[in-house]
Amino acid sequence: MDLPTQLLVGVFTLLTIIALAAAAQRLLNVRFGRLRTFLAALAAFGLARPVLEPILGSLGAVDARQPPPAAALGLLLLIVMCVVLIPMVILVLAEALVPPGSLPGPLELIRSVRGRLSRSRRYSQITRIAIRHGLGPYLRGRGERLEDRPGKVRLARSLREALDDGGVTFVKLGQVLSTRRDLLPAEFVEELGRLQDQVAPAPWEQIEPVLTAELGGPVAEVFAEFGREPLAAASIGQVHTARLHTGESVVVKVLRPGIGSVVAKDLDIVRRLAATLESRTRWGRSLGLRDLAEGFATAIREELDFRVEAANMAAVAASSGGVTYPAPISAMCTERVLVMRRLSGRPITTAAPEQGPRLARDLLDCLLRQILVEGVFHADPHPGNLMLLEDGTLGLLDFGSVGRLDGSVRSALQRFLLAMNRQDPLGVTDALLEVVPRPEDIDEAGLERALGQFMARHLTPGMDSVQLFTDLFRIVSVYGLSIPPEVAAVFRALATLEGTLVRLSPGFDLIGEARAFAGRYLADQVGPETIKETVTQELAALLPMLRRLPRRVERIASAAEHGRFSMNVRLLADERDRSYVTGLLHQVLLTVLGATSGVMGVILLGTEGGPPVLSNTSLFQLIGYNLLVISAILVLRVLAVIFRRPRPSDDHSPGR
Repeated sequence: MDLPTQLLVGVFTLLTIIALAAAAQRLLNVRFGRLRTFLAALAAFGLARPVLEPILGSLGAVDARQPPPAAALGLLLLIVMCVVLIPMVILVLAEALVPPGSLPGPLELIRSVRGRLSRSRRYSQITRIAIRHGLGPYLRGRGERLEDRPGKVRLARSLREALDDGGVTFVKLGQVLSTRRDLLPAEFVEELGRLQDQVAPAPWEQIEPVLTAELGGPVAEVFAEFGREPLAAASIGQVHTARLHTGESVVVKVLRPGIGSVVAKDLDIVRRLAATLESRTRWGRSLGLRDLAEGFATAIREELDFRVEAANMAAVAASSGGVTYPAPISAMCTERVLVMRRLSGRPITTAAPEQGPRLARDLLDCLLRQILVEGVFHADPHPGNLMLLEDGTLGLLDFGSVGRLDGSVRSALQRFLLAMNRQDPLGVTDALLEVVPRPEDIDEAGLERALGQFMARHLTPGMDSVQLFTDLFRIVSVYGLSIPPEVAAVFRALATLEGTLVRLSPGFDLIGEARAFAGRYLADQVGPETIKETVTQELAALLPMLRRLPRRVERIASAAEHGRFSMNVRLLADERDRSYVTGLLHQVLLTVLGATSGVMGVILLGTEGGPPVLSNTSLFQLIGYNLLVISAILVLRVLAVIFRRPRPSDDHSPGR
């Protein structure tokens, strides 16, 4: 066979395969992937001859001297339908056994392999860090039991150094753990607290190129003075002192070079671990670990963009007073560099013991006002983000993590705190169910009793507040409530704040001060003037409707008096409802037609006699074979829809 003939045969074969793929997908009326459809058609082209030969052999040969037109037409139709039936069967079986998305495509497979290799390297790196700092035996569950304080101090120091070497994600983990005195011994809390202000800084050789690229010129030209030694180093970035050409003192926060890729890998590991725990454990599902991991990942990504922090700083500073915030220099703030005016002071942990109660009270008042009144709050108030200014007031730093609450959530939280202050279990239950999504089968009476016991345990004078959030989360978990991410950020901020308040003022009465806040601020929200203003606003909104109401009532009364009153109800008025019913009737009709064709085909195959059209087959039997193939095609069309997994875009159920 010469080359032109080979090319012609190849083109004809390719066109035949494409035609088979198009016919199979059109008859099934379900969109499949191009690769999957092409492979099914290719397999059908290869299987057509071995499948058709025994079928045609059993039918017998056509009389070559006088081929009946009915036999030729029926045989041709049967061959074409059988060839098209093969890829349809393959596609339906693949849809049932290997649904789309269960196996990655070629590009996804390559990216998945690269991601696995990258994660494996990261896992290996984390393991080497732990072993280098002496944590290897504890990873294998063989670490020694520490009973004495020196041993705990050594282990805590090793853990802190390992977290520091692990990168920004693990430093953040250490910072959160350093505020949880209810989970860790005091030695670990004290050691991990150093992660907030004793992280190893990046060398100037790595920082200078970032500043030059982001600020559009050499550091010496942009600033009149710039301190190369960092003032402080945090997990996300480090802070340098500088002076502008105007003479104003500023601090410059620079993102650590190269942390973006490492954070992305760590967040991917965190998300995968959270998804696994949520799918395999009951407590993971009750806590909504997947959503919590996504919220944590979103917060970390926002902290990697200093433009978000500058906007957060402006939002918090504009919405609350009583605490000083460093104002950003907007023209010099970029994704990796944040320039802001400098606050003069010292770390909050150096405050004198007699200052502790006042500072703790001011900090709690500030954060509660941000959460419950203004709706924009600092979501990470650990000691490293606080400063004691020269005038003795508080300064709040690091606005990379800021939470926002809409008016409805704030109102529900206000009612929750007011009901807690009144020790009203019914009010607390109603407010809590407004904050979290309400399950269909919740035991409200049991939840009310549990919250009543919770208040009796924690809202008495002199009670320790360490277990407050732990017990509240336990109640939420037991009754199957899932906390939205924005509300989870509130609880995380309050848990972090609790650890900070204990460090500022040991024995600080968090519960009593929160109840006092409810009495001072939130009671004003339900005072006579506030109620009057709310009623006035609601009446103003209802006034247009009230003006039209008498005319509408008069029309209804007149129609009823003269016997013309009627109601017009339209069934299936929604397009989605009509589509759902139409699709359902379509599937029922195809099922009936397929079953009817199959029954008729079986009856014709069992019918004796009839005009012979082939050597072994009568006209009735040939028609029966064609009806059986038509029945198979119709049934496969129905099965393809049944086996196709529902997608959000395919949801046409009523009421959606």
